[in-house]
Amino acid sequence: MKQKTLVMKFGGTSVGSADALKSATQIIRDAQKDWSRIVVVTSAMAGVTNLLLDSANHPTDAHDAESKLREKHFSAAEALIKNQSLLEETKKEINALIEIFVNLCNAIQVLGEASPRALDAVASLGERMSLRLLTAVIIEAGIKAKGIESTEFIVTNSNFQNAHPDFLTTKEKTQALLNPLLDEGNIVITTGFIGANAEGTVTTLGRGGSDYSAAIIGSVLPANEVWIWTDVDGVMTTDPRIVSSAKTLSEISYGEIAELAYYGAKVLHPKTIRPVVDAGIGLRICNTFNPTHAGTRLTANGKKNGHVIKAVTAIQKQRLVTIEGRGMLGVPGVAARAFGAVASTKTSVPLITQASSEQSICFAVPSETADNVLNALEKTFALEIEEDDIDRVWSTDDVSIVTVVGAGMRHTPGVAGKVFSQLGNNGVNVLAIAQGSSEVSISLVVDAKDTEHAVRTLHELIVS
Repeated sequence: MKQKTLVMKFGGTSVGSADALKSATQIIRDAQKDWSRIVVVTSAMAGVTNLLLDSANHPTDAHDAESKLREKHFSAAEALIKNQSLLEETKKEINALIEIFVNLCNAIQVLGEASPRALDAVASLGERMSLRLLTAVIIEAGIKAKGIESTEFIVTNSNFQNAHPDFLTTKEKTQALLNPLLDEGNIVITTGFIGANAEGTVTTLGRGGSDYSAAIIGSVLPANEVWIWTDVDGVMTTDPRIVSSAKTLSEISYGEIAELAYYGAKVLHPKTIRPVVDAGIGLRICNTFNPTHAGTRLTANGKKNGHVIKAVTAIQKQRLVTIEGRGMLGVPGVAARAFGAVASTKTSVPLITQASSEQSICFAVPSETADNVLNALEKTFALEIEEDDIDRVWSTDDVSIVTVVGAGMRHTPGVAGKVFSQLGNNGVNVLAIAQGSSEVSISLVVDAKDTEHAVRTLHELIVS
């Protein structure tokens, strides 16, 4: 009989304290009853990656961060590891990583700037410390375990801070390194968020990339399932901080979660979904602090829960950029040039809408990139602006993209009408609209001040 393989990822809050580490250890022990091969992917302890990167950007704060890192990791180790030689060895390894951090900050201070490569080296240290701590805690609990850094087997390109994995090489290395350890009965503990390029230099997969790491490892081993352990009961109908009556969805389709993750739902990194879908692997989101809760299971089609709309999410701190002018009418290539200019600033565009008269193109960009985008567009269209073919290139103040998601929308007429009637009846003004051809979601742009009111108003369509 083929042995079943499970990949579990624990987020920052799930390994963020002695109590959380104890819960994670019990979850791993319980999983051993049903799974013969288990890989555990760990994030940095909660708050650590921010602390590391803040210090890299302000290296004079490194001394303060050094003592905080030591206190956070050592106090958890001392609370949970009774075996003195194991405790001392763990502290020694973590201390060596803290010294690397201090040296990197000193180097950044001397150079006067932090390169993307240096930032990745700093950011990776949180996961590397967490790996030592979690592995020791699990061994202390009497579970056979082996820690290994994902830099040993996740091979990426050299796009520091947002690296892309080479799946073929990663597959070969992952199977060669992890299978023998798993076959010997070890729980394999590894780092999320980080890989290494072909030369062995540390890279990171982008913020929140530990989910992505779990999906990569799950797809190349391959695992039967990937479970993401976090601090919420799964995917919710909306942000419970905005709507206290928000509920957990027991099932959701990959298409629906992709839209939610892309449009601001923090429960899953947007890149996580593709490797899992491609490999045909089950994915589950669970709560470390409420492990008996079933969480949310992701499936190919998703379960109909009786509601056409399943969830509402909002992505804030956006601006709408508009290029407008009568001279654009019928001129080919305007959109291509516009988005070429945007791409040159390395800005991602979450929403696009174009007037059918071709007299304007409107799209959203993150607020902090808006000035760079406007400058790039003004350069690209300098001649057209001078000749009045383009009247102006401008951006709004801060706006939010609110998205309603539900696979049932595809087969239900009149959903858009309901959405806009609901907003209109509750005094919410819509600035722009976009609906993907997948018809799983409708996105609309509202003023920043209307964000929470719009989310609450649309959430009523789920519960009504």
